Amino acid sequence: MPAPANRLVIALAQIPSIVGDIDGNLKRLREARAEAAAFGADLVMAPELYLSGYPPEDLVLKPAFQEACRRACERMARETADGGPAVLVGLPWVESGALYNSAALLAGGRIESVRFKVDLPNYGVFDEKRVFRPGPDPGPLVFSGVRIGVPICEDIWTPDPIECIVETGGEIVLAPNASPYERDKLGIRLGIAKARVAESGLPLVYLNQVGGQDELVFEGASFVVNSDGSLAAQLPAFRPVVARTVWERGEHGWRCVEGPREPVEQGDEGDYAACVLGLRDYVNDNRFPGIVLGLSGGIDSALCAAMAVDAIGPERVHAVMLPYRFTAEQSLRDAAACAKALGIRYDVVPIAEPVEGVEHALAPMFAGRPRGVAEENIQSRARGLILMSISNKFGAMVVTTGNKSEMSVGYATLYGDMNGGFNPIKDVYKTEVFRLAELRNRWKPVGAKGPAGIVIPPEIIARPPTAELRENQKDQDSLPPYPTLDAILYRLVEKEMRLSDIVAEGFDPETVRRIEGLLYLAEYKRRQSAPGVKVGSKNFGRDRRYPIVNRFHDSVLPAQTPDASIAPRGAQGTSERFED
Repeated sequence: MPAPANRLVIALAQIPSIVGDIDGNLKRLREARAEAAAFGADLVMAPELYLSGYPPEDLVLKPAFQEACRRACERMARETADGGPAVLVGLPWVESGALYNSAALLAGGRIESVRFKVDLPNYGVFDEKRVFRPGPDPGPLVFSGVRIGVPICEDIWTPDPIECIVETGGEIVLAPNASPYERDKLGIRLGIAKARVAESGLPLVYLNQVGGQDELVFEGASFVVNSDGSLAAQLPAFRPVVARTVWERGEHGWRCVEGPREPVEQGDEGDYAACVLGLRDYVNDNRFPGIVLGLSGGIDSALCAAMAVDAIGPERVHAVMLPYRFTAEQSLRDAAACAKALGIRYDVVPIAEPVEGVEHALAPMFAGRPRGVAEENIQSRARGLILMSISNKFGAMVVTTGNKSEMSVGYATLYGDMNGGFNPIKDVYKTEVFRLAELRNRWKPVGAKGPAGIVIPPEIIARPPTAELRENQKDQDSLPPYPTLDAILYRLVEKEMRLSDIVAEGFDPETVRRIEGLLYLAEYKRRQSAPGVKVGSKNFGRDRRYPIVNRFHDSVLPAQTPDASIAPRGAQGTSERFED
């Protein structure tokens, strides 16, 4: 038996994968391995379920898909016979008829070891219990004589899997992850990792996936924590990298003595970068040639245009102004100025003829009734029709530009301004839209393809929001001021607070009741809306699953305790307990 290694070079492959692109994922892993070999790596570590892509959802239940992932793993394993680095890679693994979320160690031309995920998350955006079986507590695998624990993602969020690794002689913890971006989540991850390190006394690698997958964005921002709790390495966010980390065995065990220390975008910068990355990967991974969007002169479409340009470049973005008689001259000026600042194609397509044609066709049926929302929505639907027609003719994807405040209360038109394939600001409240617009005028993410400087005219940011569907219309004709609206919505959506607790914070009871009613009523619209980037703790989509038919409304009464006089006798949970 060779003596255990006292020094290891571990390459952290923070690289993107695409669900179902097994050959493409394998190609990217090969490229990462070649890069790691060039700097002398002993082991290359890839993120959770890298070969299949994450999350595979019900696709992973297809036997043909499972077999394709296994074949890719076997091909990679055979290639490790070349004397280059070993590979630790995630994939779905079938054993004895059960399907597991696994990590496989590939070395010396074979699959040396496999470890299964124990704690399967089943909350928020995660639904792993639907498709995977939990594995046994994972003892360490052995590489170069070193006992390495491989807890997968959720396995480090509770103490037990790491405790098992310690009890069975683990020396280093390598944790592959696919943890989606959420505002300021890096601090939470780091806190969890440090807690496991403090409990175990073992250094820990947290390797996260990078890239967008449908509405989820994985920002990377991988890191290494040494056994004393110090941060030994920090990888960048929102960018792929194959990072070299050097490990040495000392008197008190293993320690990472060399690794990169990169800054990480957080807060508003993190949200903006996540929206850009999510949009870029959705467009590119679905092979759209570009983006087309309506540029109204308002702040939402201006911010989306800036994100589109930062994501895929100005030459692939087409903005269309769709004016009607309620469109102000200022809107025309501002939209043109925004397009010019971004360097994108800009066309003006008046909608008077299609709108008035529809109104003429409906005139006999609408006769004797006052003008109202139905006529206003014809304008929005004419715009949606034109944008979709441009998309059909030229192939570009329509970006829809409604913010989370509007999506919450249904301040949007089905088959009109809701038309589109993707929405980068779907999880961004209106007050955040203003902040992100101001941010973009003084900063842009690393790798952004748009110009630096002011790209959203200050006049757009300063102007009161308006849908311009009738004369002198303002959003606040129909809604509370956005700071108030967003504060109430955050408590209803993200916090699930009872109305009495929201009112106790000083909000008007009737306003709170009305907003709750609009939130429930708009569920049918949200079910038909385009996917969009998740940046908050509870997005409309995977995070929040409400019924469309729903007659419940909070009574605004304070919390009430159950009636103890008619409660079951004895201990709780009596339905499964034998009673004397």
